[in-house]
Amino acid sequence: MEEQKAPESEEQSKPRFWKKKKKDKAEEEKQAKSWLREWIDALVFAFIAAAILRSLIFGSYKIPTGSMEQDLLIGDFLIVSNLTYGARTPMAICIPFTQVCLPGVKLPWTRLPGFRDIERNDIIVFNIPWEVKPISQKTNYIKRAVGVAGDTIELRDKILYVNGEEEAYHEGVQRFYTLELNQGVRLSNAKMESVGAGTIGGEGRYVRQVNSNTYRVNMTSEVAEVVQSWPEVDSLYYFMFEDSEPVYQYIQSSGNFSKAFRNHDHFSEIVVPYEGQEIQLTNNNWFVYQDLIERYENNSVERDGNDFIINGERTNIYTVKQDYYFAMGDNRDNSEDSRFWGFVPKDHIIGKAFIVWMSLDGFVPRFNRVFHIID
Repeated sequence: MEEQKAPESEEQSKPRFWKKKKKDKAEEEKQAKSWLREWIDALVFAFIAAAILRSLIFGSYKIPTGSMEQDLLIGDFLIVSNLTYGARTPMAICIPFTQVCLPGVKLPWTRLPGFRDIERNDIIVFNIPWEVKPISQKTNYIKRAVGVAGDTIELRDKILYVNGEEEAYHEGVQRFYTLELNQGVRLSNAKMESVGAGTIGGEGRYVRQVNSNTYRVNMTSEVAEVVQSWPEVDSLYYFMFEDSEPVYQYIQSSGNFSKAFRNHDHFSEIVVPYEGQEIQLTNNNWFVYQDLIERYENNSVERDGNDFIINGERTNIYTVKQDYYFAMGDNRDNSEDSRFWGFVPKDHIIGKAFIVWMSLDGFVPRFNRVFHIID
């Protein structure tokens, strides 16, 4: 009896070349999926690695204002070393490279060991203390640490003194000067520009013309010496507020520190707080330390006449829990800094400004500032 063959399926009945074509197509799809998966995996890895590097090793920041001119200019892009003082572990759950974080979620964190402590006159990047946000989500600021924990600082007639001595010289530090010309003489814009007077990046070289022969100019001390030697100049001196003159902008600034003083050109000796320091609180110095005690170190304080009740205990002695720093901009009269809002807590420190890797004047590159090392 002859054996009958089973009928071929539609697939089996197709020619061999058709089967090979379908197999090749399936293989190509498999390779494409594998290639796409590899790229996605690589991108995810690169994203995570970049986020870790930015958080723990270095960050990139852009200078938005002129508060640190002339050392740092508007449009400078900086690399900031998080390793120098020790990187902070994550404080919140956030989308990498953004300030978008899960609200109300705070992570236990610590600061990793760094290479060294903050030194006086380091240019530091930090979270601005007075904002009411989780620390890592506060706005980033950059200033010079003119006073470190334990330093005694004082402002006499606009000049900063640290531990009884005039602060160290910094090239590029600017202040407002009052410039008076001889009668009938006009100030030459071109001549002022030739010596670099004024704020780099500002709308004008002169802050403003006070009257027909008086100007208020922002200059470095080197430029002021040159200008003072001009024959058309009658007098040149610091523009400053009198010690007794209250400045509304100053005393109404963010934070409570400025309430202890009348203006930002003068204040008496104060010690930059340090961990373990015992502060004797009085009604006279309360505004100097109020933010430190209540906001940065999370204590409840009530005042009863000359007495203080801290966390339910009546005491006029407070022991500081961490180190603090006093930060000022090099463009002294165009900088809202520690003179306005007080001390920078150590837990707000991000890192040390290291290098300018790119700089733009509007959309025009400043090639002379590429890879400029920050002093």
